[in-house]
Amino acid sequence: MPFFGVFCCPPSLSGLRLRTKRKFARMKGMEKNTQPRTFTRDEGGNLDQTLRPQTWDEYIGQTKIKENLRILLTAAKERGHAAEHILLYGPPGLGKTTLAHLVAKTLGTNMRTTSGPAIERVGDLAAILTNLSPGDVLFIDEIHRLSKSIEEVLYPAMESGVLDIIIGKGPSARTVQLDLPPFTLVAATTRISMLSAPLRSRFSGGTFRLDFYDEEEIATILSHSAEVLGVSTTREIMSSIAGRCRATPRTANYLLKRCRDMAQLEGGALTLEVVQKTFALLEIDNLGLGRPDRSVLEAILYKFSGGPVGLNTIAAATGEEQATIEDVLEPYLIRLGLLERTPRGRVTSPKAITHIQDYEQTK
Repeated sequence: MPFFGVFCCPPSLSGLRLRTKRKFARMKGMEKNTQPRTFTRDEGGNLDQTLRPQTWDEYIGQTKIKENLRILLTAAKERGHAAEHILLYGPPGLGKTTLAHLVAKTLGTNMRTTSGPAIERVGDLAAILTNLSPGDVLFIDEIHRLSKSIEEVLYPAMESGVLDIIIGKGPSARTVQLDLPPFTLVAATTRISMLSAPLRSRFSGGTFRLDFYDEEEIATILSHSAEVLGVSTTREIMSSIAGRCRATPRTANYLLKRCRDMAQLEGGALTLEVVQKTFALLEIDNLGLGRPDRSVLEAILYKFSGGPVGLNTIAAATGEEQATIEDVLEPYLIRLGLLERTPRGRVTSPKAITHIQDYEQTK
């Protein structure tokens, strides 16, 4: 039977050619019509850098820790020795990293920064330690996340200034000992209980716990931050924000930036009305409680008559995970005296009842 057909390119190949031509045409049109845009860095976009205190006098709060560190570091600098190793611990956002920077500035040396999760192998730690210069400060954040094998390599480095490395495997393996330059290890952690006792004992310079700030200190920090951000404000406004900051400078700076954004969109200065409107949108009350915090209190109050009620039941009633309630929400509620942990479960206090009722009336 004769074949009557027309030879043509395969459909897939012709379609590919057509799509490629269209793509190049769109790209050419974009090159003609797109205008280059330039972006500048917001001076307040990274408050950890722009607002970091440069001297001990600029660092607000933690008076006892500052004095102990100043004596330790000044004495070591006058002797011409590397300062002893220092461990800082406490809740996040209280200034542990800032203290590490001040330690390096006081000693007049460089600071190398890393974190526990970033050091995955012994070779990573060896590379960091061998590249240090004499007198340098090594800052390890979240040191509790170091593996046990890396901790054991760190012991002789902190105590004797040497690094023991095993090269090879099996019968041919051998140990090589490297001399390290004198250095100061500054470690920070939010969970000191996860550090092994041998590692904690090697911080001969001292172990310091950072405490929460009072409202007066937070208001002073906010005034300094507002000055850096170019926001004109009053002490009354700063005190209003400070009461909602959970006694943490990092939270204070975050809330100040949100109030600044609201004032900018309102086209005016930062006033008490703008602050109240910002916190109403963020659903943050005068104690610094957010919507998830109040949901826990309301569930215990209204669904379980104030408790006692178990953690599993609270999680089911609020839709939050048990770990989130126990590790994130409950500590602040307990610190304010709004919630109690009992052997039978969680119980709300009379203060919680009054606060929830007052908040509902002011909404």
